[in-house]
Amino acid sequence: MTSPGMSAGAMLRLAWRESRSARRRLALYMSSIAFGVAALVAIDSFAGNVTRSVREQSRTLLGGDMAMQARAAFPAVVDTLIDSLSTVGVQHARVANFASMALAEPSGNTRLVQVRAVSRGYPFYGEIETVPAEAWQRVHEDTLVFVDPSLLVSLEAKVGDLIRLGQQVFTIGGTLGNVPGDAGITAVIGPRIYVSDRWLERTRLLSFGSRVEYDMILRLPAQLASTEGAETLKRDLRRRIDPRQAALDEAREAAGEQERQGGEDDNANDSTAAGAATRDMPVTLSARDTLADSAAAAAGLTSTAPRTRVRIRTVADTEEDFTEAVARLADFLSVIGLIALLLGGIGVASGVNAFVSSKIDTVAVLRCLGATSRQVLTLYVVQAGAMGFVGATAGALLGVAVQFLLPGVVSDFLPLDVTVTLEPWPLLLGLATGVWVSLVFALRPLLALRRVSPLQAIRRNADPSALPKEWKDMARLIVDGLLVGSIVAIVITRIGDVKEGLGITAGIIGVVAVLWVAATLLIAAARRSSRPSWPFELRQGIANLHRPANQTRAVTLALGFGAFLLSTVYLVQANLLSRVQASAEGAAGNLLFFDVQDDQAAPIDSLLKARNHPVAAQTAIITMRLDAINGRSVSALLADTTVRRAGWTLRREFRSTYRDTLVSSEKMVRGSWFAPATERAAAREANPDLPFAVSLEEELARDMAVDVGDTLTWNVQGVPVRTVIANVRTVNWARFEANFFAVFEPAALRRAPQQFVIVANVPAGEAVAAMQRDVVRRFPNVSSVDLSLVRETINSIVNRVTLAIRFLGLFSLAMGIPVLFSAVAATRRARLREGVLLRTLGASQAQVARVLLAEYGALGALGALTGMLLSFAGAWALTHFVFEETFNPAIGPTFVIAAGMLLLTMAIGLLTSRDVYRETPMIAIRESA
Repeated sequence: MTSPGMSAGAMLRLAWRESRSARRRLALYMSSIAFGVAALVAIDSFAGNVTRSVREQSRTLLGGDMAMQARAAFPAVVDTLIDSLSTVGVQHARVANFASMALAEPSGNTRLVQVRAVSRGYPFYGEIETVPAEAWQRVHEDTLVFVDPSLLVSLEAKVGDLIRLGQQVFTIGGTLGNVPGDAGITAVIGPRIYVSDRWLERTRLLSFGSRVEYDMILRLPAQLASTEGAETLKRDLRRRIDPRQAALDEAREAAGEQERQGGEDDNANDSTAAGAATRDMPVTLSARDTLADSAAAAAGLTSTAPRTRVRIRTVADTEEDFTEAVARLADFLSVIGLIALLLGGIGVASGVNAFVSSKIDTVAVLRCLGATSRQVLTLYVVQAGAMGFVGATAGALLGVAVQFLLPGVVSDFLPLDVTVTLEPWPLLLGLATGVWVSLVFALRPLLALRRVSPLQAIRRNADPSALPKEWKDMARLIVDGLLVGSIVAIVITRIGDVKEGLGITAGIIGVVAVLWVAATLLIAAARRSSRPSWPFELRQGIANLHRPANQTRAVTLALGFGAFLLSTVYLVQANLLSRVQASAEGAAGNLLFFDVQDDQAAPIDSLLKARNHPVAAQTAIITMRLDAINGRSVSALLADTTVRRAGWTLRREFRSTYRDTLVSSEKMVRGSWFAPATERAAAREANPDLPFAVSLEEELARDMAVDVGDTLTWNVQGVPVRTVIANVRTVNWARFEANFFAVFEPAALRRAPQQFVIVANVPAGEAVAAMQRDVVRRFPNVSSVDLSLVRETINSIVNRVTLAIRFLGLFSLAMGIPVLFSAVAATRRARLREGVLLRTLGASQAQVARVLLAEYGALGALGALTGMLLSFAGAWALTHFVFEETFNPAIGPTFVIAAGMLLLTMAIGLLTSRDVYRETPMIAIRESA
């Protein structure tokens, strides 16, 4: 042992023999890292399962892995590319969407409907639900159609009756339920009719000039179906189909502009690249996105863009369109994983600190026998690393077990179709991270063992104060830097953003500093507040807070930081749930009436109210076209090739509205909202030529190449209206609300001829059908759309995400309690010796219990309350900067968590007092040493 060159094998044998006396104590240290790693592995693994489930559900909204859409027949290059893609395993199905009149043969009633003609194979994900259930299988063999139930009511028809579409008569084969890939609010203009595209030519409804939307649904092979693979294929297809437009889009993205989010009116994509001064772009396909080179040659790529703009969408785009909850789920899971790691770090630091304190005499004896400081440090680092590995391995296995067992235990509270599979990457990452965290957090207290004096074997002072504290020790400073760097790296890795990661790290350091200051103030207050008149137990408990070798700072930091983390998790969870649920509840309307004339709005409103159907919204719509931008006419702008401006913004007919406020689906990003009406009226009275204020959607402003302060002149049904852009806003097109590209101040359009859109909340089924029938009979020009099925599909995803967030948040809290218990319990051995001494001096078990309750009660109250108050700041920062939402504090439940932390701490005190009387004084004193 005295040889400085002790072999690695000898060191391992010594570490094994020496650990025999401390393995029970190291169990706390192991349990802390085990619980932390278990939470990390279980959360990351289950998160992967949930995310995959949500993504698969999102595929049913698209009907496949990717969709290509156009408002006219696809250009030849698309057909060529599809043929080439089929050689590498890509399947495709076609869908044609158009409006038509349907005639019921028995009754003679007619109705404007939305026809969707689908090819074989559609949809690739999910199933088309019909009544009868098996009837859809004959749609490509017989002249059958499947219709919305409400259409049967409107046409006074039934299943089996005949219905005419154009020149072809079909048999109503059944009614429709949920349909994957079905059109949303921006595309549906009437009740749905599904038919095979085999019979489309017989209807003779599609001729030159017909307004038809074409979809090409793709199912990708496994190597392309990932998010990254689909996005790469999407980019390459865009470059091949329309090189100039792709160059324009990518140049904008390179300039820092975000790619257009989906969900806007498909008219927004009816642009061509004609006149765009962009260069031809070389097309390079990645190795995994193999397309035959002959496809490019056959496509005849030139600098001329196709006449039809092709829009390409992936599953990721659909997720963004229909709900923001999936993104919130990913961010929340990152926070949960970070919490699990930090909780494990608390347990490691507390456990190793108590372990080191108990080893002072042993180290002193080893030094007397000739062991060097390096050998002593290596001995205990090997022990810590081995126990950390064992703890991390146990935690990884426990995490896998939790991942597989918990969904079965709480199956009533989880989506039943979440497939639980083993996730290798989270398992390996959790194991490696656990070992690293255990070593980094253990190194700091272990460094103090290098400087234990051999004289300590004689003095037999087992207090932590016997450990020398050299603040200028270079090794300690390096370990401190490594510890902080590890925390920074872990935070940035979990959050995925450097700026936010650094901010969270700074917040963590700030929380630790506040807790340390609070503990210091408690020590000072305890030293000055004790009174002789107080009961002995209270005075002794308060004295323990400031006496030498007190545990006030250690317990306050462990308990307070744990309470801070758990309270932060709850507060963030509560805010996310309220936001997700508010988003779903915001879609209160399910029955849409449009083309409502000015004199028809009031009667329809009265009819709805008479049947107790609430009106969710009534919005005015005014049609208009753009005449000029900053005084330059549209014709001049179209001829100008020096400015990159999307042609669709200059040619389309806009349907706009007016109002005084933003709605819940909008967020202003630049400029300021309209001034109060009185101020605007006064300003216009002083200057009659003053332009009206208008608000533009952000992507429209980008494509129009305008910004706040630019002037736009509109042709409102023959009347020029001059406006100035007051602000630019984003719009969540997925919300079931009337959303618009342009919103005017009321004075600009209040007197213009206008129509209304009315959104009502009507119970699904017969009530919806009856309401549609009665309104159409009274007002034949009014069209209506039943959005119940679409809303149910979206709400099912929102409910899944809500359940996932709630389950994972509660799971984090449940896993955090054992970690906190082990972290705080690790300091109780320092109390065992004092308790035994009190017993030897004649104190009863009740007195010892009251002394410890007084001490731990004060520590628990300080740590829990301080952590709770700090959690409000932490949750606000996460909600505001990471999730970009408004923070609403849940004060009551947070106080409950703080009370739980206090009770946990006091329970540890009671357990300590019980241990004092389990053994004889001599054995207890030896054990505590």
